[in-house]
Amino acid sequence: MATYRVVFHIDEGTIARANMVLHNIQNLIDDLGQDEVEVALVANGEGVKALLRSPNVHKRQINKLAEQGVRFLACENSMRFLGLGVEHMLEPVRVVPAGVSELTKKQAEVWAYIRP
Repeated sequence: MATYRVVFHIDEGTIARANMVLHNIQNLIDDLGQDEVEVALVANGEGVKALLRSPNVHKRQINKLAEQGVRFLACENSMRFLGLGVEHMLEPVRVVPAGVSELTKKQAEVWAYIRP
């Protein structure tokens, strides 16, 4: 079991914000060690756009992080509001009913919360 559990939150749809979040995740893994940290990224609002199949300049980085055990969770409510379905999301993405509920659950389970 990992020593640390961290949930990152993205709710903005800009490339710059996605870049910051993904680099923060990689920096955390590099510093603490892949076996020492369990990481999830919860995307809601415009943030779900960071996990789209196309266009996505971060596709390779997301897949690399997924290979390192990072879980990518997209808010179904936000996707519906934006007219997106699961078929629009990258392969490693799992859809959750509500991003805010997922964040609440993770924090209740004592995950560290980071919103870069």
